[in-house]
Amino acid sequence: MNAPSSIRSERYRSLGRITLDRPNALNAINPDMAHEIMNTLNDWRDDPGVLRVVIASSSPRAFCAGGDIKALRHIIATQGPDVAHAAMCVPYDAMLAIAHYPKPIITLLDGITMGGGVGLGAHARHRVVTERAVLAMPETAIGLTPDAGGSWLLVRSPAPYGLRNALLGCRMHGSQAVHMGFADHFMSSARLASLVEHLAECPQSTEGKQLSAMSESLPPFKDEDSPAVLSAFTASAPLSPHTGLNELFHRLSHLEDETADRDLAQLRNACPFSLHVTWRIQQILKASPHTLDEAFALETRAVRHLIARADFSEGVRARMVDKDNAPRWQPQTIEDVSSEEIEACLT
Repeated sequence: MNAPSSIRSERYRSLGRITLDRPNALNAINPDMAHEIMNTLNDWRDDPGVLRVVIASSSPRAFCAGGDIKALRHIIATQGPDVAHAAMCVPYDAMLAIAHYPKPIITLLDGITMGGGVGLGAHARHRVVTERAVLAMPETAIGLTPDAGGSWLLVRSPAPYGLRNALLGCRMHGSQAVHMGFADHFMSSARLASLVEHLAECPQSTEGKQLSAMSESLPPFKDEDSPAVLSAFTASAPLSPHTGLNELFHRLSHLEDETADRDLAQLRNACPFSLHVTWRIQQILKASPHTLDEAFALETRAVRHLIARADFSEGVRARMVDKDNAPRWQPQTIEDVSSEEIEACLT
């Protein structure tokens, strides 16, 4: 018996519509969903009747909450990390297919959009967020690093937010996502159905104007966080991971500031090895221009190493299986992370 489809696809006037349809899993992307998306996009690539594609969700709760990491943990336990890594690479291929698709793709990021969901939705030509959108790259909490092209987006965010969000997995609401470069347009979720109708009718190459016409204006970007906290990240960022993380911890611990206390608590609860890898990736991508493909390649090398370590399976256990939120990291402190292993992870 065939497995149930993970997506719904249809032609609607001049529009190709892909609807992510794993609501019970918050549309967590797995190889089956990725293959279905790629096959559908291939079918429409040379179809003259499809002028543009919309990717949305069947559920108002989530666009896509990320990769199916519990399934990956099971694959590691039963078949090994190489098989798990191969499974992760299929969604990566789908994300790059969306990024490079010759026809305009519009993603409607309504609801939770995290990790692999960012990879699926935030590399399209036009990205729409709503008041229900919550975007984040929270991988350091489970022994990974921002992947799915997330590191590429983060390094282009206003400094020092990119590094801070990469290390802490900070959540962005819709308007913040636009200011941070993760989305292009903000509009009320109540207007999405009307948007789809207009996109199905508008002439070729005019979807950008249509999106702009229906988007809601945003207030100017405003630093809502403590200047002292942001200064701590800015001052530490140029340093090596070992020196920089220690400096960051030191600066935050000496601030009498609620934001500093919260950031410090999150850093102490994150995987030490992941913090080092994430810091180094942000430095590499910031030091010289990299294409999205190159960033994916760098992340993929890091992920291959990370899922073979005990930290990933332990992080998923603590956060998503037993939910005790008490992962036993190896090593347990940032001081004990091996610089040589970090560099080996990225080459």
